[in-house]
Amino acid sequence: MTPAPPPRRSVWAYAEGLTPVAIVWLALVGWLAALLHGRADWSEQADKATVREWIDEARNFRKTLPELAREYAQLREDDPAGLPEKRAEIEEHIRGLVEPTRAYLNQLPSFPIIYRLEVEFPPGPDRIVWESPLPRPRQQDQTRTRRLEYRPLGDDDPRAVIRCEYQLHAFNKLQRREEERRQTSLVAVGVLLTATVLAVLFGYRFLRRERERELQRLAAVADVEHRERELLEIRLRQQEGERTRDELDRRLLHQQLEAANLEKRANEAEKESLEVKSQLYASIGIMAGSYAHNIKNLLVRPNDLLARCLEADGMTRDQAGMLHEVRTTLGTVTERLQQILRTVRRDPGKSEVTRVDLNRLVRDTAGTWAGMSLEKWKLRIAIDVAAEPLWVRGDLSHLQQAVENLVFNARDATFEMRNRLVDAARTDRSVDPAARRQRLIEAYGWKGEVSLLTRREGSAAVLEVRDNGVGMTEEVRRNCLRTHYST
Repeated sequence: MTPAPPPRRSVWAYAEGLTPVAIVWLALVGWLAALLHGRADWSEQADKATVREWIDEARNFRKTLPELAREYAQLREDDPAGLPEKRAEIEEHIRGLVEPTRAYLNQLPSFPIIYRLEVEFPPGPDRIVWESPLPRPRQQDQTRTRRLEYRPLGDDDPRAVIRCEYQLHAFNKLQRREEERRQTSLVAVGVLLTATVLAVLFGYRFLRRERERELQRLAAVADVEHRERELLEIRLRQQEGERTRDELDRRLLHQQLEAANLEKRANEAEKESLEVKSQLYASIGIMAGSYAHNIKNLLVRPNDLLARCLEADGMTRDQAGMLHEVRTTLGTVTERLQQILRTVRRDPGKSEVTRVDLNRLVRDTAGTWAGMSLEKWKLRIAIDVAAEPLWVRGDLSHLQQAVENLVFNARDATFEMRNRLVDAARTDRSVDPAARRQRLIEAYGWKGEVSLLTRREGSAAVLEVRDNGVGMTEEVRRNCLRTHYST
């Protein structure tokens, strides 16, 4: 058996020993960063606190600027008529605050230089502004100018806002010292960040090198396992191939045995089919002969009566003509019966092909069904046959059945057309009742028409059957020549 591979070492296993050092390092970095940031920002916060205290505590006329702003805001709500006087008082107070700063400019280190002092009373453009005539510092010293903005009436009270643009540390020596301190802080932060980045890079490189060694070792073990697995798969495929070959041989023998049994059963079934077919044909022949004999016996008496009537005296010409027509019809019935019996007696798979005149076939069909179709079906049968006989070779009985089926299909199509016309006339609400009644009468009196036409096209004889019925749908047109297809 192959020995189990050693367990893989994850990155967390390598980093586990470095976790305490990393925690201490991060804490030190955070503490130094906070300390340096606080020292760098201390000067600006102190300046803002000093200026705000100066604005909040200075009393030129027994009141401070926040107190005057509160009174002004209250007057806006209670007595707007006193606003000009209070506005003048605030302006005088602001001038009293800022004028000494211009008089003693750069003479005291903590004395501010005020460039702009503004009190705004929102909402609206109501503000009191004092603008110093002193120029602003040059572009390179723009960072010295600072801005203070707060709400003297409280952080939640927006009725008054004081804004002050100032410069506090006027002496260059103090400013340079503050700048050096800030630069030193920035350098310390940069060195600390550089050291942190180098430590992180070193740790990352170490972990990556150890990871690559582990991956190489695992790849070697996996390669050995892969080779052994391939060898086992080859052996399994060989065994599977042998089993498959044996199974195929067994199936082949089974199929050969089944084929032999099927062939034997097919021969027996064919033999039985021939015997059943022979018995069926014999039974049909016997039954057809019996029916023919009975029908002939039934026709003997009508023929005898017709003969006696024709021999009697005193009949008119019309009566004699009608009796001759009945006798002819009975003869036609007897002949048609003989044809049907001959068709039934013979093998259905075989046809009795003879020489048939297509024109005569059409005339006989039209003569047989013309009277019934006009009286009962309201269908007029019209024929248009070729001048010369159209001789074809075919089974007369089958051809007669095919032509009669076409006539019957035309009858059904005209029935459906008449029903559609009646339904359309009955449901039409766009005309008055009298017009709808007339349309119903016309629909019920509509007559169908079927035409049987024969002609010769080259060496072929063509039989064409047309009707004025509903026609065929595309699906019926595709399937109309299929055997036993019906709608």
